[in-house]
Amino acid sequence: MIGMVVLDIAAPILLMLGLKNTSAAAASLLNNFEIVATSLIALLLFKEAISGRLWLAIALVTLSSALLSIEKGATLSFSPGSLLVISACICWGFENNCTRRLSEKDPLEIVVVKGFGSGVGALIVARIASEALPAPLPLFFSLLLGFIAYGLSICFYIHAQRTLGAAKTSAYYAFAPFIGTFLSLILFGQPPAFLFWIALPIMLAGAYLAATDQAPEK
Repeated sequence: MIGMVVLDIAAPILLMLGLKNTSAAAASLLNNFEIVATSLIALLLFKEAISGRLWLAIALVTLSSALLSIEKGATLSFSPGSLLVISACICWGFENNCTRRLSEKDPLEIVVVKGFGSGVGALIVARIASEALPAPLPLFFSLLLGFIAYGLSICFYIHAQRTLGAAKTSAYYAFAPFIGTFLSLILFGQPPAFLFWIALPIMLAGAYLAATDQAPEK
């Protein structure tokens, strides 16, 4: 439970820092690296089975993430923003497996603990960093967004983990970043880099293979 809360504090902070240095579309796609992190941690630490199809999905997502992380310029290097987003996904990978250990508990209790624990923890970090509290109206909409995108999301996620396991649930969850990518292109109008269009179909193929994998977990 402590690990779940601590990791859920660190991951969003890393993601926000990463978003400052990469496009919203690329960051959305990079969130699929959570599949890789969750699956490999589930295999190495908790001995969950990974099928050949899921291994192929992991390889495709990793390749796409590498392409999205390459920085513009003459020399091959990786953008700090992309690496921060990937670090957030690794934290979420560990956090997903921590949550999996608790998935037989009451989902509402887990959501309450995660929400208050990580929320208060992140607020403390923000205050230490001298961040100002938002105005009442933005605060209200932030709370409303958090209820839907965080509270309900976690509740549904934990219910799914009971029967699917951490790796498979994360695989189904992989379609969310594509929605984020689509919305970012519409809302922000940022033209993606050339490598984005190469990485997009690779990531889509990897997410599809992961989500349609029917191999039973052990």
